[in-house]
Amino acid sequence: MNAPLTLAAPAKLNLYLHITGRRPDGYHTLDSLVAFAGLADRVTLAESPDQSGDQSAAFALAVGGPFNAGLSRGEDNLALRAARALAAAAGGGPGGALRITLEKNIPVAAGLGGGSADAAAVLAGLASLWRVDGSLPARVAAGLGADVAVCLGARPSFMAGIGAALGPAVALPEAAVVLVNPGVALETAAVFRAYHEMGQADGDRPRPALEPAPEDARALALALEGTANDLTPAALTLAPAIADVLAAIGAAEGCRLARMTGSGATCFGLFDHGAAARAAAQSIGGAGRQWWCWAGPLAAPRQAALDPRP
Repeated sequence: MNAPLTLAAPAKLNLYLHITGRRPDGYHTLDSLVAFAGLADRVTLAESPDQSGDQSAAFALAVGGPFNAGLSRGEDNLALRAARALAAAAGGGPGGALRITLEKNIPVAAGLGGGSADAAAVLAGLASLWRVDGSLPARVAAGLGADVAVCLGARPSFMAGIGAALGPAVALPEAAVVLVNPGVALETAAVFRAYHEMGQADGDRPRPALEPAPEDARALALALEGTANDLTPAALTLAPAIADVLAAIGAAEGCRLARMTGSGATCFGLFDHGAAARAAAQSIGGAGRQWWCWAGPLAAPRQAALDPRP
């Protein structure tokens, strides 16, 4: 039996997000540059003997951490779905019981892909524990949701279509980010409905030129000048406080770029280095606002035993 395995599930950032169209099944297609932050959930996988023979009891889920409230512990939890899907694809479940423990450090329904990151970490961890075919986790990830596939690699890359079409890894400079959420949970489906109701124009636009690789945060911000997050106007109709968050980040000393990530309501600021980002987070969070703030590195890779806490 394997020893328990703990992995970090880093928060996803959409450095830009363009809506390029809508398929007949209602899903919107997109083009986005995805990066990852040092903020991460912590996912622990522990095997134990199970003599019951009840396959439905072979998977158990426990959730803790500062953002565990309101998170489903049931069958619809994406991490649990990922474990069951990989077991089915591999031709059977674990040899015994599997306990999945999530330490939720990423805000829920915040545009940071926390649920997808957890599911991706489960797939990566179980692939190692169960020694499954190396291509199987990616195939399973493609059926679990738009962000799971990109979170599985946990490296900066372009993604397109409904999120499953991934480009090669992108080289990003060493930089720091500030993440700010006004304390508003936004469901992705609701934001896309608002986007559709607004009748905004879709269409392909050129991707930013990232070759040669930007050498610093300033160069990255310049490369992203012609891009946007197309979901921002729709998210603003549901959470007007996003405008205040973007203004506060943009006014912070040293901020190179302020933008919403995903479907919101979290916004990020791009900074040259950690000291500038930490100073900005302290200033933004210390102005009497009840906002969640975090500062740390951009493009931190997922690795076992990474400390994900702020």
